[in-house]
Amino acid sequence: MAFYRQVGSVPPKRHTQHRRPDGGLYSEELMGEEGFSSDSSLLYHRGIPSALVDARPWELPDQTLTPNTPLVPRHLRLHGLFPGEEHKATDPVTGRRLVLGNADVRISYAVSSLTSPYYRNATGDECVYVERGAATVETVFGALEVGQGDYVLLPRATTHRWIPTGDEPLRTYAIEASSHIAPPKRYLSRFGQFLEHAPYCERDLRTPAEPLLAEGSDVEVYVKHRGTGPGGLAGTVHVVPEHPFDVVGWDGCLYPYAFNITDFEPITGRVHQPPPVHQVFEGQNFVVCNFVPRKVDYHPLAVPVPYYHSNVDSDEVMFYVDGDYEARRGSGIGKGSISLHPGGHSHGPQPGAVERSLGAEFFDETAVMVDTFRPLSLGEAGTAADDGVYAWSWSGRGPGA
Repeated sequence: MAFYRQVGSVPPKRHTQHRRPDGGLYSEELMGEEGFSSDSSLLYHRGIPSALVDARPWELPDQTLTPNTPLVPRHLRLHGLFPGEEHKATDPVTGRRLVLGNADVRISYAVSSLTSPYYRNATGDECVYVERGAATVETVFGALEVGQGDYVLLPRATTHRWIPTGDEPLRTYAIEASSHIAPPKRYLSRFGQFLEHAPYCERDLRTPAEPLLAEGSDVEVYVKHRGTGPGGLAGTVHVVPEHPFDVVGWDGCLYPYAFNITDFEPITGRVHQPPPVHQVFEGQNFVVCNFVPRKVDYHPLAVPVPYYHSNVDSDEVMFYVDGDYEARRGSGIGKGSISLHPGGHSHGPQPGAVERSLGAEFFDETAVMVDTFRPLSLGEAGTAADDGVYAWSWSGRGPGA
Protein backbone atom coordinates (compact mmCIF):
# COMPACT_ATOMS: atom_id res chain seq x y z
CA MET A 1 0.00 0.00 0.00
CA ALA A 2 2.07 2.93 -1.29
CA PHE A 3 0.14 5.46 0.81
CA TYR A 4 2.47 7.20 3.28
CA ARG A 5 1.47 7.50 6.93
CA GLN A 6 3.22 8.93 9.98
CA VAL A 7 2.03 8.14 13.51
CA GLY A 8 3.56 9.17 16.84
CA SER A 9 7.12 10.31 17.36
CA VAL A 10 9.70 9.87 14.59
CA PRO A 11 12.98 11.74 13.92
CA PRO A 12 13.24 14.25 11.04
CA LYS A 13 15.63 11.96 9.12
CA ARG A 14 15.46 8.17 8.84
CA HIS A 15 18.29 6.05 10.27
CA THR A 16 19.40 8.88 12.55
CA GLN A 17 19.39 9.12 16.36
CA HIS A 18 15.99 9.25 18.01
CA ARG A 19 16.36 9.71 21.76
CA ARG A 20 14.14 9.13 24.75
CA PRO A 21 13.39 11.89 27.24
CA ASP A 22 16.10 10.36 29.47
CA GLY A 23 18.67 10.57 26.66
CA GLY A 24 18.70 6.88 25.71
CA LEU A 25 18.17 5.75 22.13
CA TYR A 26 14.97 4.25 20.78
CA SER A 27 15.49 1.10 18.70
CA GLU A 28 14.71 1.66 15.03
CA GLU A 29 13.18 -1.35 13.21
CA LEU A 30 12.67 -1.57 9.45
CA MET A 31 9.68 -3.72 8.54
CA GLY A 32 9.83 -4.20 4.78
CA GLU A 33 8.78 -6.45 1.92
CA GLU A 34 10.73 -8.20 -0.82
CA GLY A 35 14.21 -7.77 0.58
CA PHE A 36 14.46 -3.98 0.91
CA SER A 37 13.00 -3.46 -2.57
CA SER A 38 9.29 -2.81 -1.86
CA ASP A 39 7.02 -1.08 0.67
CA SER A 40 8.31 -0.65 4.21
CA SER A 41 7.81 1.21 7.47
CA LEU A 42 10.20 2.29 10.22
CA LEU A 43 9.11 1.64 13.80
CA TYR A 44 10.76 3.13 16.90
CA HIS A 45 10.71 0.83 19.95
CA ARG A 46 11.43 1.59 23.58
CA GLY A 47 12.98 -1.88 23.89
CA ILE A 48 15.02 -4.11 21.56
CA PRO A 49 12.63 -5.82 19.11
CA SER A 50 14.99 -8.80 18.61
CA ALA A 51 15.18 -9.68 22.32
CA LEU A 52 13.96 -13.14 23.45
CA VAL A 53 14.03 -14.77 26.86
CA ASP A 54 12.43 -18.11 25.96
CA ALA A 55 10.93 -20.12 23.08
CA ARG A 56 8.87 -23.29 22.84
CA PRO A 57 6.92 -25.12 20.12
CA TRP A 58 3.29 -24.18 19.41
CA GLU A 59 1.10 -26.95 18.02
CA LEU A 60 -0.92 -25.25 15.29
CA PRO A 61 -4.60 -25.99 14.71
CA ASP A 62 -5.00 -28.95 12.33
CA GLN A 63 -3.48 -27.92 8.97
CA THR A 64 -4.06 -31.26 7.21
CA LEU A 65 -5.39 -30.98 3.65
CA THR A 66 -7.31 -33.66 1.72
CA PRO A 67 -7.50 -33.47 -2.09
CA ASN A 68 -10.91 -32.76 -3.66
CA THR A 69 -11.19 -36.20 -5.27
CA PRO A 70 -13.31 -37.27 -6.99
CA LEU A 71 -13.49 -33.76 -8.45
CA VAL A 72 -16.90 -32.31 -7.52
CA PRO A 73 -18.36 -28.91 -6.57
CA ARG A 74 -19.12 -28.70 -2.87
CA HIS A 75 -21.37 -26.82 -0.45
CA LEU A 76 -19.78 -26.22 2.96
CA ARG A 77 -21.97 -25.08 5.88
CA LEU A 78 -19.68 -22.99 8.08
CA HIS A 79 -22.29 -22.07 10.68
CA GLY A 80 -22.38 -25.67 11.87
CA LEU A 81 -18.69 -25.74 12.79
CA PHE A 82 -19.01 -24.04 16.20
CA PRO A 83 -22.22 -25.37 17.80
CA GLY A 84 -23.89 -24.08 20.94
CA GLU A 85 -21.69 -22.18 23.36
CA GLU A 86 -18.40 -23.36 21.87
CA HIS A 87 -17.48 -19.77 20.99
CA LYS A 88 -17.12 -18.98 24.70
CA ALA A 89 -14.00 -21.18 24.82
CA THR A 90 -12.56 -20.03 21.47
CA ASP A 91 -10.37 -17.13 20.35
CA PRO A 92 -10.04 -15.73 16.79
CA VAL A 93 -6.50 -17.04 16.21
CA THR A 94 -5.92 -20.41 17.87
CA GLY A 95 -9.61 -21.26 17.34
CA ARG A 96 -9.45 -21.04 13.54
CA ARG A 97 -10.53 -24.17 11.70
CA LEU A 98 -9.01 -24.77 8.27
CA VAL A 99 -11.67 -24.98 5.55
CA LEU A 100 -9.70 -24.96 2.29
CA GLY A 101 -6.10 -24.46 1.28
CA ASN A 102 -3.16 -24.94 -1.05
CA ALA A 103 0.45 -23.77 -1.14
CA ASP A 104 -0.62 -20.17 -1.87
CA VAL A 105 -3.56 -19.51 0.46
CA ARG A 106 -5.43 -20.99 3.43
CA ILE A 107 -9.04 -20.17 4.29
CA SER A 108 -10.15 -20.64 7.90
CA TYR A 109 -13.23 -19.85 9.96
CA ALA A 110 -13.72 -19.07 13.64
CA VAL A 111 -16.55 -18.13 15.98
CA SER A 112 -15.08 -16.74 19.19
CA SER A 113 -15.56 -14.68 22.32
CA LEU A 114 -12.12 -14.89 23.95
CA THR A 115 -9.18 -12.55 23.44
CA SER A 116 -6.52 -14.11 21.23
CA PRO A 117 -2.88 -14.44 22.24
CA TYR A 118 -0.39 -11.99 20.78
CA TYR A 119 0.18 -13.40 17.32
CA ARG A 120 2.43 -12.96 14.31
CA ASN A 121 1.98 -14.71 10.95
CA ALA A 122 5.45 -14.99 9.44
CA THR A 123 4.32 -16.93 6.35
CA GLY A 124 2.35 -14.18 4.58
CA ASP A 125 -0.23 -11.41 4.83
CA GLU A 126 -3.66 -12.02 6.33
CA CYS A 127 -6.98 -10.66 5.09
CA VAL A 128 -9.62 -11.32 7.75
CA TYR A 129 -13.26 -10.64 6.93
CA VAL A 130 -15.55 -9.90 9.89
CA GLU A 131 -18.83 -11.64 9.14
CA ARG A 132 -20.53 -10.68 12.40
CA GLY A 133 -19.60 -9.14 15.72
CA ALA A 134 -17.00 -6.51 16.62
CA ALA A 135 -13.44 -6.41 17.90
CA THR A 136 -10.47 -4.27 18.75
CA VAL A 137 -7.43 -5.40 16.78
CA GLU A 138 -4.35 -4.25 18.69
CA THR A 139 -1.16 -4.17 16.63
CA VAL A 140 2.43 -3.01 16.92
CA PHE A 141 1.32 -0.03 14.76
CA GLY A 142 -1.67 0.87 16.94
CA ALA A 143 -5.29 -0.28 17.25
CA LEU A 144 -8.17 -0.72 14.81
CA GLU A 145 -11.83 -0.88 15.81
CA VAL A 146 -13.53 -3.31 13.43
CA GLY A 147 -17.00 -4.72 12.96
CA GLN A 148 -19.42 -6.39 10.59
CA GLY A 149 -18.33 -6.17 6.96
CA ASP A 150 -14.76 -5.11 7.63
CA TYR A 151 -11.77 -6.55 5.84
CA VAL A 152 -8.74 -6.35 8.14
CA LEU A 153 -5.42 -6.41 6.24
CA LEU A 154 -2.44 -7.45 8.36
CA PRO A 155 1.01 -7.42 6.73
CA ARG A 156 3.25 -10.42 7.23
CA ALA A 157 4.94 -10.53 10.65
CA THR A 158 2.71 -7.83 12.19
CA THR A 159 2.39 -8.67 15.88
CA HIS A 160 -1.24 -8.25 16.89
CA ARG A 161 -4.11 -9.65 18.93
CA TRP A 162 -7.89 -9.76 18.56
CA ILE A 163 -10.15 -8.61 21.43
CA PRO A 164 -13.82 -9.44 20.72
CA THR A 165 -16.20 -6.70 21.90
CA GLY A 166 -19.95 -6.32 21.97
CA ASP A 167 -22.67 -8.79 22.86
CA GLU A 168 -22.54 -11.28 20.00
CA PRO A 169 -19.81 -13.78 19.09
CA LEU A 170 -17.14 -12.66 16.64
CA ARG A 171 -17.38 -14.55 13.32
CA THR A 172 -14.20 -14.23 11.23
CA TYR A 173 -13.27 -15.60 7.82
CA ALA A 174 -9.49 -15.61 7.54
CA ILE A 175 -7.67 -15.60 4.20
CA GLU A 176 -4.02 -16.36 4.98
CA ALA A 177 -1.56 -15.92 2.10
CA SER A 178 1.91 -17.30 1.52
CA SER A 179 2.61 -13.95 -0.15
CA HIS A 180 1.47 -10.35 0.18
CA ILE A 181 -2.10 -9.12 -0.33
CA ALA A 182 -2.74 -5.76 -1.95
CA PRO A 183 -5.23 -3.83 -4.08
CA PRO A 184 -5.18 -4.92 -7.75
CA LYS A 185 -2.43 -3.22 -9.73
CA ARG A 186 -4.90 -2.07 -12.37
CA TYR A 187 -6.58 0.14 -9.73
CA LEU A 188 -3.32 1.99 -8.99
CA SER A 189 -1.17 4.56 -10.72
CA ARG A 190 2.48 3.72 -11.34
CA PHE A 191 3.20 5.59 -8.09
CA GLY A 192 0.58 3.66 -6.09
CA GLN A 193 -2.37 6.08 -5.90
CA PHE A 194 -5.87 4.71 -6.47
CA LEU A 195 -7.07 5.70 -9.94
CA GLU A 196 -10.46 7.19 -10.82
CA HIS A 197 -11.89 3.90 -12.11
CA ALA A 198 -11.09 2.03 -8.87
CA PRO A 199 -14.17 0.97 -6.86
CA TYR A 200 -12.59 2.25 -3.61
CA CYS A 201 -9.83 4.66 -2.65
CA GLU A 202 -7.59 5.90 0.17
CA ARG A 203 -10.46 7.72 1.90
CA ASP A 204 -12.14 4.36 2.50
CA LEU A 205 -9.19 2.90 4.42
CA ARG A 206 -8.96 3.08 8.22
CA THR A 207 -5.50 2.91 9.76
CA PRO A 208 -4.07 3.11 13.30
CA ALA A 209 -4.12 6.71 14.54
CA GLU A 210 -1.78 6.59 17.54
CA PRO A 211 0.71 4.27 19.25
CA LEU A 212 -0.51 1.89 21.94
CA LEU A 213 2.58 2.23 24.18
CA ALA A 214 1.69 -0.85 26.19
CA GLU A 215 3.89 -1.99 29.04
CA GLY A 216 4.67 -5.46 30.30
CA SER A 217 7.40 -8.05 30.67
CA ASP A 218 7.90 -11.66 29.58
CA VAL A 219 5.08 -11.45 27.03
CA GLU A 220 4.22 -14.51 24.92
CA VAL A 221 3.91 -14.06 21.14
CA TYR A 222 2.56 -16.96 19.06
CA VAL A 223 4.37 -17.17 15.71
CA LYS A 224 3.17 -19.13 12.67
CA HIS A 225 6.12 -19.74 10.34
CA ARG A 226 7.53 -21.97 7.66
CA GLY A 227 8.38 -25.46 8.82
CA THR A 228 8.03 -29.17 8.20
CA GLY A 229 4.50 -29.70 9.53
CA PRO A 230 1.32 -30.12 7.46
CA GLY A 231 1.17 -27.46 4.78
CA GLY A 232 4.86 -26.67 5.32
CA LEU A 233 4.00 -24.77 8.52
CA ALA A 234 5.10 -24.78 12.13
CA GLY A 235 4.43 -22.78 15.28
CA THR A 236 6.63 -21.29 17.98
CA VAL A 237 5.86 -19.26 21.09
CA HIS A 238 8.41 -16.52 21.67
CA VAL A 239 8.68 -14.97 25.13
CA VAL A 240 9.89 -11.37 24.81
CA PRO A 241 11.27 -9.36 27.74
CA GLU A 242 9.31 -6.17 26.97
CA HIS A 243 5.84 -5.66 25.55
CA PRO A 244 5.83 -5.84 21.71
CA PHE A 245 3.50 -2.81 21.58
CA ASP A 246 6.24 -0.49 22.86
CA VAL A 247 6.43 1.55 19.61
CA VAL A 248 6.49 5.33 20.19
CA GLY A 249 6.09 6.16 16.50
CA TRP A 250 6.34 4.86 12.96
CA ASP A 251 6.15 6.03 9.37
CA GLY A 252 6.05 4.47 5.93
CA CYS A 253 3.78 2.68 3.48
CA LEU A 254 3.43 -0.72 5.20
CA TYR A 255 0.85 -1.06 7.99
CA PRO A 256 -2.44 -2.76 8.86
CA TYR A 257 -5.71 -1.24 7.73
CA ALA A 258 -9.44 -1.92 7.65
CA PHE A 259 -11.82 -1.50 4.72
CA ASN A 260 -15.57 -2.05 4.94
CA ILE A 261 -17.33 -3.96 2.19
CA THR A 262 -20.13 -1.35 2.11
CA ASP A 263 -17.57 1.21 0.88
CA PHE A 264 -16.95 -0.83 -2.29
CA GLU A 265 -18.70 0.87 -5.21
CA PRO A 266 -19.99 -1.85 -7.59
CA ILE A 267 -19.34 -1.60 -11.31
CA THR A 268 -22.39 -2.50 -13.41
CA GLY A 269 -23.32 -2.45 -17.10
CA ARG A 270 -25.99 -3.12 -19.73
CA VAL A 271 -25.21 -6.85 -19.66
CA HIS A 272 -23.74 -9.18 -17.04
CA GLN A 273 -20.29 -8.09 -15.88
CA PRO A 274 -17.52 -10.68 -15.34
CA PRO A 275 -16.03 -11.34 -11.88
CA PRO A 276 -12.93 -9.11 -12.28
CA VAL A 277 -15.13 -6.01 -11.88
CA HIS A 278 -15.83 -7.22 -8.34
CA GLN A 279 -12.15 -7.66 -7.40
CA VAL A 280 -10.99 -6.04 -4.17
CA PHE A 281 -7.53 -7.57 -3.44
CA GLU A 282 -4.93 -9.82 -5.03
CA GLY A 283 -2.20 -12.14 -3.79
CA GLN A 284 0.20 -14.54 -5.44
CA ASN A 285 -1.88 -17.04 -7.43
CA PHE A 286 -5.22 -15.88 -6.02
CA VAL A 287 -7.61 -12.93 -6.02
CA VAL A 288 -10.31 -11.73 -3.62
CA CYS A 289 -13.59 -10.34 -4.99
CA ASN A 290 -16.76 -9.16 -3.27
CA PHE A 291 -20.35 -9.03 -4.45
CA VAL A 292 -22.43 -6.27 -2.88
CA PRO A 293 -26.03 -5.03 -3.23
CA ARG A 294 -26.25 -3.37 -6.64
CA LYS A 295 -28.39 -2.48 -9.63
CA VAL A 296 -28.10 -5.10 -12.34
CA ASP A 297 -28.03 -5.15 -16.12
CA TYR A 298 -30.26 -2.74 -18.01
CA HIS A 299 -30.19 -4.15 -21.57
CA PRO A 300 -33.84 -4.98 -22.42
CA LEU A 301 -32.92 -8.65 -23.06
CA ALA A 302 -30.31 -8.93 -20.27
CA VAL A 303 -29.90 -12.10 -18.23
CA PRO A 304 -28.83 -10.79 -14.79
CA VAL A 305 -27.50 -14.03 -13.27
CA PRO A 306 -24.13 -15.41 -14.42
CA TYR A 307 -23.83 -17.49 -17.56
CA TYR A 308 -22.47 -21.03 -17.18
CA HIS A 309 -18.70 -20.91 -17.11
CA SER A 310 -15.77 -23.29 -16.83
CA ASN A 311 -13.05 -22.28 -14.41
CA VAL A 312 -10.24 -23.42 -16.67
CA ASP A 313 -7.48 -21.81 -14.61
CA SER A 314 -8.95 -21.49 -11.13
CA ASP A 315 -10.96 -22.86 -8.24
CA GLU A 316 -13.77 -20.51 -7.17
CA VAL A 317 -14.73 -20.18 -3.50
CA MET A 318 -17.81 -18.10 -2.66
CA PHE A 319 -18.67 -17.23 0.96
CA TYR A 320 -22.31 -16.16 1.20
CA VAL A 321 -22.58 -13.50 3.87
CA ASP A 322 -25.95 -11.79 3.49
CA GLY A 323 -28.98 -11.26 1.29
CA ASP A 324 -30.49 -13.63 -1.24
CA TYR A 325 -28.01 -15.01 -3.75
CA GLU A 326 -30.28 -15.37 -6.79
CA ALA A 327 -28.15 -17.74 -8.88
CA ARG A 328 -27.91 -20.33 -6.07
CA ARG A 329 -31.59 -20.39 -5.06
CA GLY A 330 -32.83 -23.97 -4.62
CA SER A 331 -29.38 -25.42 -3.92
CA GLY A 332 -29.55 -25.25 -0.12
CA ILE A 333 -26.94 -22.50 -0.04
CA GLY A 334 -27.68 -19.64 2.36
CA LYS A 335 -26.00 -17.32 4.84
CA GLY A 336 -22.84 -18.89 6.22
CA SER A 337 -22.40 -21.21 3.22
CA ILE A 338 -19.36 -21.69 1.03
CA SER A 339 -19.58 -23.02 -2.51
CA LEU A 340 -16.45 -24.57 -4.01
CA HIS A 341 -16.51 -24.74 -7.81
CA PRO A 342 -13.24 -26.41 -8.85
CA GLY A 343 -11.34 -25.90 -12.07
CA GLY A 344 -12.45 -28.50 -14.58
CA HIS A 345 -16.15 -28.27 -13.65
CA SER A 346 -18.53 -26.05 -15.60
CA HIS A 347 -20.90 -24.26 -13.23
CA GLY A 348 -23.54 -21.56 -13.24
CA PRO A 349 -27.10 -20.83 -12.13
CA GLN A 350 -29.25 -23.48 -10.50
CA PRO A 351 -32.16 -24.83 -12.59
CA GLY A 352 -34.85 -22.17 -12.97
CA ALA A 353 -32.63 -19.30 -11.78
CA VAL A 354 -32.19 -17.79 -15.23
CA GLU A 355 -35.93 -17.51 -15.84
CA ARG A 356 -36.60 -16.15 -12.35
CA SER A 357 -33.96 -13.44 -12.77
CA LEU A 358 -35.34 -11.96 -16.00
CA GLY A 359 -36.50 -8.41 -15.44
CA ALA A 360 -34.67 -8.05 -12.11
CA GLU A 361 -33.30 -4.56 -11.51
CA PHE A 362 -31.49 -5.05 -8.19
CA PHE A 363 -29.68 -7.89 -6.40
CA ASP A 364 -29.54 -7.78 -2.60
CA GLU A 365 -26.54 -10.00 -1.93
CA THR A 366 -23.24 -9.83 -0.09
CA ALA A 367 -20.52 -12.41 -0.70
CA VAL A 368 -16.74 -12.75 -0.53
CA MET A 369 -15.10 -14.75 -3.31
CA VAL A 370 -11.59 -16.18 -3.52
CA ASP A 371 -10.37 -17.48 -6.88
CA THR A 372 -7.18 -19.55 -6.73
CA PHE A 373 -4.97 -20.47 -9.66
CA ARG A 374 -3.85 -23.76 -8.14
CA PRO A 375 -6.24 -26.48 -6.92
CA LEU A 376 -7.68 -26.25 -3.43
CA SER A 377 -7.83 -29.13 -0.99
CA LEU A 378 -10.22 -29.59 1.92
CA GLY A 379 -9.14 -28.80 5.46
CA GLU A 380 -10.61 -30.65 8.41
CA ALA A 381 -13.37 -28.04 8.72
CA GLY A 382 -14.15 -28.24 5.00
CA THR A 383 -14.61 -31.99 5.27
CA ALA A 384 -16.76 -31.59 8.39
CA ALA A 385 -18.97 -28.90 6.82
CA ASP A 386 -19.58 -30.59 3.43
CA ASP A 387 -23.30 -31.22 2.78
CA GLY A 388 -22.49 -34.14 0.47
CA VAL A 389 -25.28 -33.44 -2.05
CA TYR A 390 -24.56 -30.07 -3.72
CA ALA A 391 -22.78 -31.68 -6.69
CA TRP A 392 -26.06 -33.23 -7.86
CA SER A 393 -28.18 -30.08 -7.49
CA TRP A 394 -28.16 -29.21 -11.22
CA SER A 395 -29.30 -32.69 -12.31
CA GLY A 396 -31.68 -33.44 -9.47
CA ARG A 397 -30.33 -36.92 -8.87
CA GLY A 398 -27.16 -38.42 -7.45
CA PRO A 399 -25.06 -41.54 -8.00
CA GLY A 400 -27.14 -44.67 -8.46
CA ALA A 401 -30.43 -42.78 -8.66
